Amino acid sequence: MSDKKIAMPLPLPVRRAVEKFGNDLSLARRRRRFSQQSMAERIGISVSSLRRLEKGDPGISWGTIARALYVLGEINKLNDMLDTANDNIGLILMDEQLPQRIRKRKPATGAL
Repeated sequence: MSDKKIAMPLPLPVRRAVEKFGNDLSLARRRRRFSQQSMAERIGISVSSLRRLEKGDPGISWGTIARALYVLGEINKLNDMLDTANDNIGLILMDEQLPQRIRKRKPATGAL
């Protein structure tokens, strides 16, 4: 048996989201008048890695994405991405598990 991982294709919505992020990152960089060289240096990556990031390469690490957001002054977007207080689906699922009624507990007998 081989230890190779079988690469699963990305679902189309995931691929589109990653590509959109790359395009948006490129636009944000250019609006700030950062060259690719300058942006790559600020993030701590090579220009070729920045190009991959801006093209929506799904193999780019989370750390690199976080540093890019930090350089652009947008790290708060990462903090808010899956904020549990705003996780509507998770909150609905939790609410469905709540008991219908809560009974008063009987005092333990035989306790000293």
